[in-house]
Amino acid sequence: MRNSLLLGAFLLLCFGCGDSAVTQQKEVHPYFDLKGYFAGEATRLNRKKPLIHKTVVVNDSIESKDLVIPNWEKELSIFSDADLNKSAWKGLFQVKKTDSIELYTSNNEKVPVKEMKVIKKNGQIYGLSIVIRNSNTLYTSSDTLSYFPDSLYEVKKNQHIRLLSEKNYRITGRFK
Repeated sequence: MRNSLLLGAFLLLCFGCGDSAVTQQKEVHPYFDLKGYFAGEATRLNRKKPLIHKTVVVNDSIESKDLVIPNWEKELSIFSDADLNKSAWKGLFQVKKTDSIELYTSNNEKVPVKEMKVIKKNGQIYGLSIVIRNSNTLYTSSDTLSYFPDSLYEVKKNQHIRLLSEKNYRITGRFK
């Protein structure tokens, strides 16, 4: 009888620990799962292989060409890198949601992502807009990222490094 009780207690302890470990393994995202969304988009676009008209503007220099992007994970990495679900940022965003818009904002100095807007139509993601700002005594930069599935993606960057001239970049990809 005593061995049965010890075995039962041992099994209960093991199963109790197992459940919490499984719960900890599941990722809970308090904000929109940007990283997961762009991982899915990259997989979809790698399969689809769409033709893109890509334009790169650096200050006044412009270059454009039509191409098939060989690695969408790399192409969209700047978007997924802006993921709000970093553990250090938990609780640092204000969230406003309607049927058509999810808006995440932060005024915290530690958080470079200042705003992310998820635009929905008929329950599907129609577009994303992200504003990132970094600043210190030597460097300031501002990025605006826009993504509209199967239509357009754009990265606008303005940076100023102390004692150097300001630089403006724009990368635009239009789906053909």
